[in-house]
Amino acid sequence: MSLNVDSAEEAFTFKGGMLPMTVMELGSADPERIRQQLDNKLTQSPAFFQHTPVVLSVEKLDEPHLALERICAVCRDHKLLPVAVRGGADPVRQSAWALGLGWFAPVEEQRARRLASVEKTPATAPADAEAQVPEPPDAALASVTQTRLYRGTVRSGQQISAAEGDLVVVGAVNAGAEVLAAGNIHVYGALRGRALAGMHGNLDAGIYCRELNAELLSVAGNYKRLEDLDPQLLGEPVEVHFYQQQLEIKPLS
Repeated sequence: MSLNVDSAEEAFTFKGGMLPMTVMELGSADPERIRQQLDNKLTQSPAFFQHTPVVLSVEKLDEPHLALERICAVCRDHKLLPVAVRGGADPVRQSAWALGLGWFAPVEEQRARRLASVEKTPATAPADAEAQVPEPPDAALASVTQTRLYRGTVRSGQQISAAEGDLVVVGAVNAGAEVLAAGNIHVYGALRGRALAGMHGNLDAGIYCRELNAELLSVAGNYKRLEDLDPQLLGEPVEVHFYQQQLEIKPLS
């Protein structure tokens, strides 16, 4: 008797990813006000409105019910593609799902969950406490953060990542190259490619470079592209952090 084993390849696999995504932070729930502002933005940056996927953040709105379908229609009229909603009460979440959109918890709630998971400690000490051998401080630190050092130029089409800690590049990151890290990214040279820090959602991560000309900067999925950067900062040493619900880019002191 023999068993037939299905050797066909899997039709798909699920993988975690860190894709750059524009967050459209709503300060008004009025679809017409949103339409008017989008009309003005379209004249200023027409290239941006080319089927750009966006996450609609409603965290600043104190309204349990939104005309979410109308707001999405306004976005699509301007070639923006809503893919998810962040924040809002349960009716907003239900509306998002009904429209085929994803839903994310508010940023502060995500941060609180991460802190709670980190701060969990045993309620009582183990009975055989003397038999417990404490882990050396250096080893404990190594288990939390693992820094990767890369020496040389990261060339176009190349990707360098540090999946469990910081990434330090002693060299330049060329246009078309990509550097990613779970923690901070330090580039001791020109940053012309894409840099994505906090790729597992760490909002406290940062990006530091000697010369800013990046195609894209991202911290925990919040990103800015080259055309969004202050021209006065281009070519300068800078640091990038997530601050007050947006990326803050300032001179490196």
